[in-house]
Amino acid sequence: MRRVTLTQFLIEQQRAGRISPDLRLLIEVVARAVKAISVNVSKGALAGVLGEAGTDNVQGEAQKKLDVIANEILLQANEWGGHLAAMASEEVETVHQIPFDYPKGGFLLLFDPLDGSSNIDVNISVGTIFSVLRNPAGGSEPTEANFLQPGSEQVAAGYAVYGPFTQLVLTVGNGVHGFTLDREMGSFVYTQPFMTIPVDTQEFAINASNARFWEQPVKRYVDEMQAGKGGPLGKDYNMRWVASMVADVHRILTRGGIFMYPMDEKCRAKGGKLRLMYEANPMAMLVEQAGGAASTGRERIMDLKPTELHQRVPVILGSKNEVERVVSYHLEG
Repeated sequence: MRRVTLTQFLIEQQRAGRISPDLRLLIEVVARAVKAISVNVSKGALAGVLGEAGTDNVQGEAQKKLDVIANEILLQANEWGGHLAAMASEEVETVHQIPFDYPKGGFLLLFDPLDGSSNIDVNISVGTIFSVLRNPAGGSEPTEANFLQPGSEQVAAGYAVYGPFTQLVLTVGNGVHGFTLDREMGSFVYTQPFMTIPVDTQEFAINASNARFWEQPVKRYVDEMQAGKGGPLGKDYNMRWVASMVADVHRILTRGGIFMYPMDEKCRAKGGKLRLMYEANPMAMLVEQAGGAASTGRERIMDLKPTELHQRVPVILGSKNEVERVVSYHLEG
C-alpha cells in the first residue's frame, strides 16, 4: 500500500485549489516544529526538561520548562519562513513581530505551544494547538486588532498530540485528516482520512471537581447522564477526563464524545476557562469539520467576535446531538 506523506497530501490540496502554496509551506513549517517538540517531550527527564521553569506566563500560570522550549521552537521555526505577517502565542502577552530582516507573508499564526503541560511530569499526553488566519490587507506592522477575527475566518487549524506516538490532526476546510509521525522516516504519514464524530455518544469529559460551581443547565445535563439507563436520556455514560484538552478532543475525534469546560462561578469573572484564540477556535473548526458542534452553551464559538488576544470563553464541543442538548438547556434558562 502506498504511503502518503503530509507533504504529498498538502500538494494534492494545493492542486485542488483548496490551499495556496504559501499556506502549504506554512503548515509544513509548523509540522517540522511539532517534530522538534515531540523529540523534546519524548526525552523527558533524560533531557532535564521536566519541572517548573520558574516563570509565569501572561495568564499568571506557572510555566513548565517544556512550555518555554515549545514556545521558542514554534517562534524560531516560523519567523524566517516568509509566510507570516506576525504570530501570537498563549505564552506571550503581545503580538510577536517577524524580525525586520526576514521576509513577510500574508498569514497570522496563533498557537498554544504545549497544551496540558501540567501533565508533563506524570507522562500523560500533551499537545500543541494552532490556528491560521489571513492578515487583513495593509502593509503596516500587524497589531492585536489584526488577530481579532471570528473563528469562522480561520483558513486552517490543527493540533499535535504527543502520546505513545505523535499525531498531527489538521483541517484546511475540507474535512479533518490525521497523520502519524514515523520516527524512522522523519515524516508524517497520512493515517486517518476524513475523521468523523458520531452525532450521539455515551462518553463525556468534564472536570467534576467544579460541580459545585456549575450553572443549572450543566448540572441538569450531567445529572441526567449519571442517571444512566433509568434516567431521561435512557443510556449509560462513561466519564473520561485527561485534563489535556488536546487529548480529550482527540479521543472525541476518534470515537465520539462531548467535552465541556462550561461557564461557572469559579471562572465567570474571567469570561470562561479556555482561550478563544488559541484553544476554542481551532478546536471548534476541527470539530465542526468532523461533523460535530462547538458552542459556549449559548452561541456558536466560531461566531464570536474576539475583543482581546487572550480572551477566555466557555467551551462545549463534540457529538452534535449532545452539544445541541446542552445548548437547549441553556436557552431554556
